[in-house]
Amino acid sequence: MTKGRLEAFSDGVIAIIITIMVLELKTPKGPTFADLKPVLPTLLAYVLSFIFTGIYWTNHHHMLHVTTRVNGRILWANLHLLFWLSLIPFVTAWAGQSFESVPVAAYGAVLIATATAWGILARAIIADQGAGGPLAQALGRNAKAKVSTAIYFAGLASAFLHPAIAAALYALVAAIWLVPDRRIEKRFGASES
Repeated sequence: MTKGRLEAFSDGVIAIIITIMVLELKTPKGPTFADLKPVLPTLLAYVLSFIFTGIYWTNHHHMLHVTTRVNGRILWANLHLLFWLSLIPFVTAWAGQSFESVPVAAYGAVLIATATAWGILARAIIADQGAGGPLAQALGRNAKAKVSTAIYFAGLASAFLHPAIAAALYALVAAIWLVPDRRIEKRFGASES
């Protein structure tokens, strides 16, 4: 099977995820900066979630650039990733409305599940291409993903100490990945597509 439908479907789902998140934003009740204070946690949660969603979208694009075909395993792994991504608007709204331990920990749990799903999709593509295939060559040992997942776990645990510590750790992971993963671009010229 070709990858065209998988790419189009994934792009559509990610666009809907961002749309849902932005529709959850409420405007301040008044015209001053002081009026912004009650909605600031929701706005900051949105910004962080938008960045995470953008990171997944750009890296998904690069990963599929070196994928020439898909099979059932890849399709289901991609759906698994999209499922966890689709929960980001829910946990974003919850954490933004109630910046408390449980919602912030739930946000971290969804980030962990999404990162895990990403790894499953990458392994499914690598299994189809073979260990010497282009994605395996580009990702290598994937230390960046392993470090990120460890930080997510630390963030989830620290949410019960203080939600701000968890939020800072989640933001650290976003900062690590904010510059798109260039390993595929460097190795195979994905930026040309």
